[in-house]
Amino acid sequence: MAFEINRRKFVRSTVAAGLFSVVPRHVLGGPGYVAPSEKITLAHIGMGTQGFSELGALLEDPQVQIVAVCDPNTDSSDYVEWGKHSIRACIRKYLDNPSWREGDDGCPGGREVGREVVDTYYARQRGADNYRACTAYADFRELLAQEADLDAVKIMTPDHLHATIAVAAMKQGKHVMVHKPLANRLYEGRLVVETARQTQVATHLLAYGSGTGNGKIAQCIKDGMIGRLREIHNWTNRPVWPQYTELPTETPPIPQGFDWDLWLGPAVARPYHPHYTHTVFRGWFDFGGGSMADMGIYSLWPIFTALEVGVPASAEAWATHTCAIHDNVSRPTANDFSYPTACTLRFGFAATESMPAWELFWYDGGMKPRLPDELEAQDIQLEREGILYLGDAGAILAGFLGQEPQLLAQGKRQLLEIGEVAERAPRRYGSWQQAVRGGDPSPGNFLNAAAITDTVNLGTVALRAGRKVLFDSQQMKITNADDANRYLYREYRPGWEL
Repeated sequence: MAFEINRRKFVRSTVAAGLFSVVPRHVLGGPGYVAPSEKITLAHIGMGTQGFSELGALLEDPQVQIVAVCDPNTDSSDYVEWGKHSIRACIRKYLDNPSWREGDDGCPGGREVGREVVDTYYARQRGADNYRACTAYADFRELLAQEADLDAVKIMTPDHLHATIAVAAMKQGKHVMVHKPLANRLYEGRLVVETARQTQVATHLLAYGSGTGNGKIAQCIKDGMIGRLREIHNWTNRPVWPQYTELPTETPPIPQGFDWDLWLGPAVARPYHPHYTHTVFRGWFDFGGGSMADMGIYSLWPIFTALEVGVPASAEAWATHTCAIHDNVSRPTANDFSYPTACTLRFGFAATESMPAWELFWYDGGMKPRLPDELEAQDIQLEREGILYLGDAGAILAGFLGQEPQLLAQGKRQLLEIGEVAERAPRRYGSWQQAVRGGDPSPGNFLNAAAITDTVNLGTVALRAGRKVLFDSQQMKITNADDANRYLYREYRPGWEL
């Protein structure tokens, strides 16, 4: 790591010169001061909506120095955001400039915006108006080649680039944080995990978090308070992005300053269209992971970890479809390019030493589970997002992230005491920082995310196969439908193979 090398060089040189003496850090730089040679140097790859919304935590962290940003887009205002001017408001806060781009009515993003924010923020902290320490790149491969002393990367790109960038960075010895999911193909997810295992770099999946009540829920299940666990039902209001049911036919020009080829990366070439980019990517099989990859990792990963859940043995899907009129006849449209508007996924998990056989149900697009009769009798109203644990002697109902869990047993409803509420932690990096510096692995490390990553991607396989699939995890193979095995992998453009 660069900061370790710098420290070693400094100690050797000062000892040799006979000038070495121990001076308390607070004397040199004040309380909380971190010497530049001890900072984790980081490249931020992906300067879009999500990237900017989370940038502040890194800028404000005295342990981290952002030295490079990367994005195939230079600078534009066509990004999709969650609230009007929400991203611009974030950037104005970082810059301490309430009038930044006052006349711009769109959502900003791109590498030059990222460089401006990083340089301006650090300049303000250091009182140096001419501070220029952040380099901007269009191509992550050039970044990795040029920034030889880089310690780590944070990957905030569309899903289809996660594995490609993460594997390349880890092979060069860089520590890696990545936005969920690890990959949008099962094979790629496993390659990311295996590369992390082999390289032993510090890794962290940003969806990691204990949730608010998941620890209590898991303990209640282990203690048999709902009897034998039979089913987990998890539902969300996603997708909240436009879900296209037809491929674009228009061929608008590629926006100036946007490298469409680099944005595609490993994906099969196609003409540019804005319906593929900037948040909308999540709805396409080539570029995203759908609603479960977007939200299910947040809700399910904590319980997977607590209950030591493995890889599902089967998956099947029920999805919405669309129809079109051809020759005055209504026919279902063939679609193997986008996720459905709504679906239900069913995963079967085999019995283990610690768990009986059980099933996981995922619902999106407004779908919700049907409550058992004994719960309907309690006049329970399901919120738009939530999670339900069903056992043969009761149930636990909670918010999507495990908040406010209720024990439902023997016709009674009891709010579970969860003690101290744990913070949702996708933006907490402390454990990862300690791992970078040689400490224990982050609880959010890639190896711990292997099972939930496989589960999410196997759900996509079932969707695309259109039938129940049986999965041999050891062989990484669908055993009952040979054609479905192609969905475990990606068709790579030449030069982008993994």
